[in-house]
Amino acid sequence: MEGEVGDFLRSRRARIRPEEVGLASHGRRRVPGLRREEVAQLAGVSVDYYIRLEQGRGPSVSDAVLDAIARVLRLDETEHAHLLTVARPRRQRGRQRAAADRVRPGVQTMLDGMERSPALVLGRRMEVLAWNALGDAVMGFSRMAPAERSMPRQVFLVPAGRDLYPEWHAVAAQTVAHLRLSAGRWADDPELCALVGELSLKSEDFRRLWADHEVKECAYGVKKLRHPVAGLLTLPYETLSLPAAPDQTVVVYTPEPGSETAERLALLGSWESSGAAR
Repeated sequence: MEGEVGDFLRSRRARIRPEEVGLASHGRRRVPGLRREEVAQLAGVSVDYYIRLEQGRGPSVSDAVLDAIARVLRLDETEHAHLLTVARPRRQRGRQRAAADRVRPGVQTMLDGMERSPALVLGRRMEVLAWNALGDAVMGFSRMAPAERSMPRQVFLVPAGRDLYPEWHAVAAQTVAHLRLSAGRWADDPELCALVGELSLKSEDFRRLWADHEVKECAYGVKKLRHPVAGLLTLPYETLSLPAAPDQTVVVYTPEPGSETAERLALLGSWESSGAAR
C-alpha cells in the first residue's frame, strides 16, 4: 500500500488541535490539526527528518522516534503498532502467502466440536476459510461461491448485508478498520491490494471509511445479526490467533446460555440438520 505511512500520519495529526498539546493556535491554518513542523518540534526531530518519514523515505527510523511521534499524535496501542508496521514494511515470503489459504484438519475438527457456537476461520483478507455447521446455518457459507465468502464483500457489495446487520454502519466501520490493519501487516499481498481496489471502485461507503485511516483490532465484541429464519441474534464473540498460522483468526460466537439467542440458535441448528433448510 504505497504512501500508507504518510497518509496515516497526516490523518492522525489532522485530528489533534494545537491547544491540546500546549501550542497557541494563532493565525489561519490551511490544514486542520497540527502542522508537520509542530509534530517534529514536539517529537524532538528535525522538520526535514519528519517530512522524509511522511514521504516514506525513512526506512531506518528508530523505535524511539516512532514512539515519540506516537506520543505526540496520541496514538492508542493499536495505532502505535500500525505505525511501527507501515513505517518499516517487511516483505513476506511466498511460502507464507501460499499457506495462508489452508486450514489445518485439526482446526476444522476443533470448529466441528463447537456444536452450540457458530465458529469460523478468517484469513488475512477477512476471507472465510472454514466454518462449522452452526456458523453455516447462520451465514450460509456453503451456499456461496468461494469469492463471496469474504466479510468485506458481504458487508459492502451484497445488498442483503444491510438487512443482515441491524447496526450496519458500525459493522462497516469496524470491517474497514480491521482490513486497514491487515493491509499494513501484509502490504505486499497482491490479492489484498486487489480486494481494496475492488471495494474502493464499487462502494462509496468503503471509499469514505478507507480514507479515514482508522485501524482497529477486533479481538472481541458483540455483533447483532437479523437471520431470515431465526430472527434477531445478539452474538458476543471472541477471537483466537493460531500460532502456527499467524494470519488466520478463529472467530467464535458465544451466546449467553439460556438466552433467547441461544434458544434460537439451537432451533436453527436442529432445523438445518433435519434438512428443512434445503
